Amino acid sequence: MKTLSITSNSSTITGFILLGFPCSKEGQILLFVLFFIVYLLTLMGNASIICAVRWDQKLHTPMYLLLANFSFLEIWYVTSTVPNMLANFLSDTKIISFSGCFLQFYFFFSLGSTECFFLAVMAFDRYLAICRPLHYPALMTGRLCNILVISCWVLGFLWFPVPIIIISQMSFCGSRIIDHFLCDPGPLLALTCKKIPLIEMILSILSPLPLIIPFLFIMGSYALVLIAVLKVPSASGKRKAFSTCGSHLAVVALFYGSVLVMYGSPTSEHEAGMQKLVTLFYSVLTPLLNPVIYSLRNKHMKTALKAILGEIKNWLSKKILGN
Repeated sequence: MKTLSITSNSSTITGFILLGFPCSKEGQILLFVLFFIVYLLTLMGNASIICAVRWDQKLHTPMYLLLANFSFLEIWYVTSTVPNMLANFLSDTKIISFSGCFLQFYFFFSLGSTECFFLAVMAFDRYLAICRPLHYPALMTGRLCNILVISCWVLGFLWFPVPIIIISQMSFCGSRIIDHFLCDPGPLLALTCKKIPLIEMILSILSPLPLIIPFLFIMGSYALVLIAVLKVPSASGKRKAFSTCGSHLAVVALFYGSVLVMYGSPTSEHEAGMQKLVTLFYSVLTPLLNPVIYSLRNKHMKTALKAILGEIKNWLSKKILGN
């Protein structure tokens, strides 16, 4: 493996070196192909959910509109890391500029926070649908749905400017190497010239809140849902109630399970290899799996996706026969 020459003079630092997944050149090319395929599948899967909701009038309900927005978010979430990761696989220097690093930091964590807020709003929607079924149409109106969607995006993107500005104003000394595939605050703080306990405390308080607050809200919503479902007398009624939130629960478990392992442990110190694998799971694999989870467990979504595939097949047939 080719080694990287790194200067240690902090005054000459104009960027950082993202190590990514160090291996031979052949291994890097193999990883490039693998993640390129995963990226394309993620884009196609989430785009198909958006198209299904857009074109099928039966899916123009708050639950599916929230799902379409969530899929749109997933496209941008995976795009905040994977294209740069793909470029790094083919790069010898693996350098990311100072501004590029902090832009990635901002968009990755802002989109991640927005995802947490969306999961909370989707849990609230399921709570209203199951616990207040008669009042659901009057409560979850199109106007409220739009307000909740906008609120998720605004809250997600307004949360991290302060921590990022604080870190970006700090001085960085010594090695520029970040043993990760993205600009994460932990490795960045490790490169600072001087440890400032007050700043680290502020960051440790601010950063987990967009993760913890929505999680508590989700748990509270599903606790109320569980209480309501247990009161349903028939077994078929209970199954139907659980089936309406099964997909969302699976997505919450995938995302929060991996994120809490990474950031919710008593100490944030993990081996670099473990950091990369866990981050890879919730930032790349979860957006890939979400469309599969929602389409496999939802007959309305499966019907809409089959209709879209049929339309595409007919269009391709006409084009081929026309030529």
